[in-house]
Amino acid sequence: MSIYIVLLCIINYFIFTMEGTVKFFNESKGYGFITNEDTGRDIFVHVTGLEGDSLNEGDRVEYVESEGRKGMTATEVRVIE
Repeated sequence: MSIYIVLLCIINYFIFTMEGTVKFFNESKGYGFITNEDTGRDIFVHVTGLEGDSLNEGDRVEYVESEGRKGMTATEVRVIE
């Protein structure tokens, strides 16, 4: 792997990764909302965007905002300590 690719991955991580708190997640329906800690906006999250098994209300997460079919959605969602 070239140094260029490594640097690009690092830059993308710091530019596009957001942090927030899970406001609501319905495991049986497979969706919920995360409140962005910088903007206070709620963003939709679907179970297919999780990097773990599930989310719980109040979990702190990091994620990437991506354009979905109906607007912005959280992807690459992972719980942080």
